[in-house]
Amino acid sequence: YTHRVAESKKCSGRAWLWLLAGLIAVGAAFPFDARVCLALDATHDAALKHFAWWCSKLCEGWVIAVVGIFFALVYLLANRPRVAANIFFVALTSELTGLAATILRLFFGRARPNNHDVAQGFYGMWHDGHWILGQFKFSSFPSGHAASAVGLAAAAWLVHRGWGAVLAVYAVAVMWSRIALECHHLSDVLASTVLSIVLAVWLKPRLLPSVEFQFGNLNRFFRKQK
Repeated sequence: YTHRVAESKKCSGRAWLWLLAGLIAVGAAFPFDARVCLALDATHDAALKHFAWWCSKLCEGWVIAVVGIFFALVYLLANRPRVAANIFFVALTSELTGLAATILRLFFGRARPNNHDVAQGFYGMWHDGHWILGQFKFSSFPSGHAASAVGLAAAAWLVHRGWGAVLAVYAVAVMWSRIALECHHLSDVLASTVLSIVLAVWLKPRLLPSVEFQFGNLNRFFRKQK
């Protein structure tokens, strides 16, 4: 118990430090949003646009959930409950970081780069006499796809450095795709990166032990059935 408390405090300290540095980076990125969007625009190249579309599609929440549950079950049935628990934790963290970003962007109401009906900016929940809460055109900041991808990579890094590095490449591809498809600004994906890493670090000592305990119970149950 004492070890877990110490680890929790250490992780919290790192999370606050990362949050401070991240907020500074996000603030510094705003002046470059338009230039980066223009430089990475893939909407006029059919092949590149198709590739970007697949990068984004493979990071949708249901895809991560299905893949995570499948491999968790595979390792659980292979009598490796700890690996199964790690996989489940990584997928669950990705879902939670994506959900957090999706909820937050409802309140910011930032116009997407491809929203040409209004001037680029933050509009909150109400604009021009109408609710814009949840409207796609005003759901740019932060990026849900990027938050899911970075959450996946950050959680994987916390349990296995090698897989974390591999998924970090995947996360960068997703972040690029969101800008290339004119769905998000640079600052949107950077904000998602900050949010996801902070949440992943905060969640590990609070969530992973419970997940490992439950998978241990499941493993013992399956072994008794044999």
